[in-house]
Amino acid sequence: MAGVFFNDLTKCNISLGERSEEALQQELRKIQKYQALDRLVRDKVGFETPVRISCLSSSIPHNKRQKSDEACQIAGHDYTPETLQKISELLSSNPEYYTVWNYRRRVLQHEFNLASSNDSEEAVTGQIAALIKNDLQFLIPLLRKFPKCYWIWNYRMWLLDEAKRLLPRAVALKFWQEELALVGKMLSLDSRNFHGWGYRRFVVESLENLAPEDQEVRSMAQGEFEYAKKMIGTNLSNFSAWHYRTKLIQRLLSEQSASDETRKKMLDDGIAELDLIHRALCDPYDQSLWFYHQNLMCAFDPSLSDQTMAPNLSNDERLEYLRKEIDEIQDMLDGAEDCKYIYQALIDCALLARKVGGTMSSADKENILSWLSELKKLDPLRCGRWLDFEKSLCANV
Repeated sequence: MAGVFFNDLTKCNISLGERSEEALQQELRKIQKYQALDRLVRDKVGFETPVRISCLSSSIPHNKRQKSDEACQIAGHDYTPETLQKISELLSSNPEYYTVWNYRRRVLQHEFNLASSNDSEEAVTGQIAALIKNDLQFLIPLLRKFPKCYWIWNYRMWLLDEAKRLLPRAVALKFWQEELALVGKMLSLDSRNFHGWGYRRFVVESLENLAPEDQEVRSMAQGEFEYAKKMIGTNLSNFSAWHYRTKLIQRLLSEQSASDETRKKMLDDGIAELDLIHRALCDPYDQSLWFYHQNLMCAFDPSLSDQTMAPNLSNDERLEYLRKEIDEIQDMLDGAEDCKYIYQALIDCALLARKVGGTMSSADKENILSWLSELKKLDPLRCGRWLDFEKSLCANV
């Protein structure tokens, strides 16, 4: 993983002759510096396995490599602030080097243990809180530069879990509250970052469980539902926000011990889910919206409905919803006859209606074959799939 940062430099098909001597030397110096820093960090934490960077690294003169190696002969397990600084330099160059994140954990844990040896509980709390705060701040520039690097998010979660484990509840709670505000700012800059949305769920769950010991766990589901609604309003094609909303709806209804009537209203009452997705599908070419639409249609599938917001609809009610939905989707074809997602949704709804009702009329079959014909023209890459589906339909209906 150490070589990922220089992956473009190490491809053997690179022609060195195409570069000027000065550019080549700059790249070699860059590699030398990175390799030396990597060796230094590994020596300090007690690991000896070398990281090899092929092709260009072999061009480094032997005497320079030897001097660099000699300079890095430092005893292992050197868990000091200096080591932490070197690790910071290495990760700033290559945050995908996941092994080094574990080195960093090892150094921090050593610092936590040193702080815990203090006789004063207040001093212990202050030192550990300062270590965690400094490390959280170190990660901010990395998250801005590499917002989708899994290892940065993973390490940040570990830091906050350490705060929960090592610090008094009130102190840890403050860290987590600040983190929720931070992730809100980050999602305002990149609202579709799925790492950020997953991280927000993690932070919210931890905040709920950090309620004072003398108080009940406080659900944040309603507030998060409103947040997801706001983010969807800002960007209708934000699939991560739609997904988050799906999870929150289920939880809200469960927490409220919602009746079947309330759950049904959540589907079709004014500002509820079906109306919301229909308004969002004013752009039917947005695939992320159709994913959410598929999720909503599961409420009308008898084999899946127990996992949805309206598990107890009768089959007659399901059929009524599906017929209305087919009419609604067909209206979308006006001006969007070349949108394959519409035809796919029509077929899915018609087949689901057959599953609920147990039969399919000849008119429904003709409609499905007509929609399949359009799909074969609009989606030639999957023509074989649609042909197989057509054969299966004709054989089974």
